[in-house]
Amino acid sequence: MPTSIVVNDLGRMPYRAAWDVQERLHQGVVAGGPETILIVEHSPVITLGRRAESIINLIASPEELARRDIDLVHSDRGGDITFHGPGQIVAYPIIRLADHRLSVGGYVHRLEAIVIAALAELGIVGKTDPKAVGVWIGDAGEPAKICAIGVRIRRGVTLHGLALNVDTDLSGFAHIVPCGLENRGVTSVAKILGENSPSFQAVKENLIRHLVEGFA
Repeated sequence: MPTSIVVNDLGRMPYRAAWDVQERLHQGVVAGGPETILIVEHSPVITLGRRAESIINLIASPEELARRDIDLVHSDRGGDITFHGPGQIVAYPIIRLADHRLSVGGYVHRLEAIVIAALAELGIVGKTDPKAVGVWIGDAGEPAKICAIGVRIRRGVTLHGLALNVDTDLSGFAHIVPCGLENRGVTSVAKILGENSPSFQAVKENLIRHLVEGFA
C-alpha cells in the first residue's frame, strides 16, 4: 500500500540538473525508499521526447536558440517536443505504479485528473482530449494546451511528469510545434484569469496538495 509521499521543491533549476536528481531518487524508490514528488521551475529549455520524429517539430535553429539562451535537450520521456521556462510548474512524481494499482495509461489519466481538479479550484475548466495527452482549455474548435504530460516508467517506477503553465512567457512555444500538434495553441493560468490570477506560489501550493491527495 502507498505510504506518505515526500515533496521536494527544487526551486529554479536547469533541466539536466533536475533530471540527475530524478535519476538518483528513482534508484532509491526502486529499492523501496519513500516515493517523492519533485517540483521545479526550469530555466528556458526545449525538450525532445523519445519519438524519433519529434526533431521535425523544432522550428528554430540551434543558433537562434543559443541567442535566446534556450537550451535543447533530448529527453527519454514519452511524448513529442515541448518548452519549459520560468513561470511554469513542473512536477515529477517518482512513484511505484504497483503500489497505487495503476497501469501506465491509468497513471497518465490520473495526472490529467489531478491537474483538472487543481484548475477547477482556480475557476478554470480543464478538459482531456482522447486524441492528445494533456489538459486543454476551450472547445474543440479552438483548443489550447495548459498542461503538457510526458512520462517514462522504468522498473515499475515513474519518471518525468507534467508541466503546468502559470505565468509562463508563451512566446517560448513559438520555436516549436508544441507536442507535434498543428493548429493548437497554448495558454496559461495568467492568460485565462488576467488580473484575477493568483500568485505563482498559490498555484504551486494548490497543485502540490492535489498531487499528494491524488496519490495518497
